[in-house]
Amino acid sequence: MRELLDLSKIRVYPLETRRSLTKIEDILVDPDSLPSALTPANSAAVERCARDILKAQDDRARILLIYGAHLLRNGAALILERMMARGWISHLATNGAGTIHDWEYAFLGRSTESVEDNVATGSFGTWNETGRFIHLALLAGGIRGEGYGTALGRFIHEDGTDLPPPEELERLLRAEPAHALAPARADLLVAMRDHQIPGGRVAVDHPWKHASILSNAFRHGLPMSVHPGIGYDIISNHPMFNGGVIGRAATVDFKMFAGSVDHLDGGVVLSVGSAIMGPQVFEKALSCVNNLRLNSARSIVQGHHLYVVDLQDGGNWDWSQGEPPKNNPAYYLRFCKSYSRMGGVMHYLQSDNLHFIHHLYKTLCSLA
Repeated sequence: MRELLDLSKIRVYPLETRRSLTKIEDILVDPDSLPSALTPANSAAVERCARDILKAQDDRARILLIYGAHLLRNGAALILERMMARGWISHLATNGAGTIHDWEYAFLGRSTESVEDNVATGSFGTWNETGRFIHLALLAGGIRGEGYGTALGRFIHEDGTDLPPPEELERLLRAEPAHALAPARADLLVAMRDHQIPGGRVAVDHPWKHASILSNAFRHGLPMSVHPGIGYDIISNHPMFNGGVIGRAATVDFKMFAGSVDHLDGGVVLSVGSAIMGPQVFEKALSCVNNLRLNSARSIVQGHHLYVVDLQDGGNWDWSQGEPPKNNPAYYLRFCKSYSRMGGVMHYLQSDNLHFIHHLYKTLCSLA
């Protein structure tokens, strides 16, 4: 017998009542501070990476940063903003968790909760403002045809959004039922009626927006793509949860990400602390690009460098020699194996992600 859980009955709580484990003032790293030491091997790799980035910048090739939520939670936001401003990053990509922590820091100045404690009490992820306002940002962005990263970045940067009157949405749906934006208009109309959201200005102050990677990417006009999973993120634990809205926004972002990959020849990919999302999304995007290129008699993407950074030891395998055999445990490290198959040259660094980014920024400043 098929039974669906009624998420509309989930009880949510004010975000400010949550015991948050990290505060923005405690984690933010000053870009001008001295970074922690790296090993000689990693120092050499960082310098090589910096030179590849500067060459890519000169050649107008894309420089992609694919990152996991820990890079933000470790305090790298201000460093990344400096790199955006100098043109050392030309596309940013993260997962759903990366956006949730980003929004919570920008809105409340704190984030992160005890999974073990809060799952047991049924309160894990059930924070009203987080689920409500991220969904609202995506709903509003949807009727503009925006993806997840742009919509939420705009919402933070502009301290809220403007919604059309429900009557206007209903009129558009009746007049243009086959319009490309009709599904997004319908989702917004239903959400506004079900959750008592009036038309007009919805003001949401973000006092710490300077520490938001999403907001800074929007402000600098850089593509920021988000690649979430349905049911992966805490915004699923909310009465406003709508996988269609999330999926629509993520679809736009996958196409935008692939568009950047189409300009990757001679460029650089930085995959920092993204063990699953990064390699999985990149390999599909690269295949799409190569498919379209070959079908139009163009060569496949080539000449790019991939720098993969993680705390794990890479299976004690020298990935410059290709991938290990299947009987070697290193073969099952997706974040190494997938990137090693993506053409170009892959470099693996076992490093703390913040230390890598901080050293990379400092090295770029010294070489530029």
